[in-house]
Amino acid sequence: MTPIEYYSAAEITERLEQRLVKSLGSDTSVDRRTVLGGLGIAGSAAVGFGSTRGSAGPAHDDEDEHGNFGAVDEYRDTDFDPHEFLTTFNTGESGQASVPQRVSEENGRTVREFEFNAVDTTITIAPGLEFEAWAFNGQVPGPTIRAVEGDLVRIEFTNFGQHAHTIHPHLKNLNPEMDGTPPNGPGVLDTGESFTYEWIAQPAGVHFYHCHSLPLKEHLHRGLYGTIIVDPDPERVSDNPGDYVTDHPSQITDAMRDDLVDEAKTRNHEYAENDAVNEMVMVMNSFDTNFDGENEVYAANTRAFAYGVGETDANGNWTAGETKRPIQIDKNERQRVYLVNATEFDFINSFHTHSQFFDYYDHGTTLMPTSQTVDTIMQTQAQRGIIELDYADHQPGLYMFHAHQSEFAELGWMSFFEVI
Repeated sequence: MTPIEYYSAAEITERLEQRLVKSLGSDTSVDRRTVLGGLGIAGSAAVGFGSTRGSAGPAHDDEDEHGNFGAVDEYRDTDFDPHEFLTTFNTGESGQASVPQRVSEENGRTVREFEFNAVDTTITIAPGLEFEAWAFNGQVPGPTIRAVEGDLVRIEFTNFGQHAHTIHPHLKNLNPEMDGTPPNGPGVLDTGESFTYEWIAQPAGVHFYHCHSLPLKEHLHRGLYGTIIVDPDPERVSDNPGDYVTDHPSQITDAMRDDLVDEAKTRNHEYAENDAVNEMVMVMNSFDTNFDGENEVYAANTRAFAYGVGETDANGNWTAGETKRPIQIDKNERQRVYLVNATEFDFINSFHTHSQFFDYYDHGTTLMPTSQTVDTIMQTQAQRGIIELDYADHQPGLYMFHAHQSEFAELGWMSFFEVI
């Protein structure tokens, strides 16, 4: 990767980010059409596509100030780092310091306990651009929970927000009292009220949790959602391999059973084989900054362009870490993305990779891909899946990925992998 290519990628990120932030600023009446209109007036050259300006280095002299391709403003909620969130899994034994958690054994079953609360807070969705959110443990997305198939997940939940909230899990939950909906169990929890939810971690896969208070669209859009990852239990896979395939479970051979068990071990955080895979959580989300029912900002893990190209020396060293930088990956490692769509007000969101194809496991509930060799997948709200990527034969450098609704990419959901 040449310095020119780094500067070109940085310029694309910076120009899109600057125009998004400047268009919105503190004027909450600006709608998406106005923001996109501003981008359209600028033309493709202004965002670095199809322009000789892509060759500009840090000392290039023209009518615009390039600087060091830094952020246009500062982030105020510095406690949330989208890069740290990307690879942080709360297992009860380890995770975020802000999430009280522990692991114990009860009646021969592993119990993973977490303390959650709902609060009203302000989050930053682009440099200098803030959003009034309702959040689990003060962050959007909420903490990522990770358990093993068959574990008991126990969440001690307290509502400190000004509105009534619940936690609803997208799991196979056998007890209606624990469903986290207004008619069931304790119903909605008012300010200061608490309840302890208990769910069996099943089935294996990547799942979703969110507040189920009415109006649903506001409670989700404001930020009350997160991811639950349920690792497959290799022993269960060995005993019931047909539960983890999509076709002809009766025709599973001993060799296929062994392959499924090996694959299950790569997805289970308690097995050494899991260490050979680089795992990431990406929650596709969006923000309606003027509350007109249409989003003005899109992102993966809340901050627009967080995985774009920021301040760099063009040799892979990033100094704008809390602002924006690409996701650095080792080409010799297998890459796994737990992808969840939490977007409100749009029917679908999508994930597209440049220069690479991947295998996709819808909902992550199978150990064999449901789609093979694809470079774009779509998800409706609450849909989720696992993406498996391999960059072993790629040259080092920057590889873009983004939503393939073009306007989503222009409004924040545009990112890069840096393969090293």
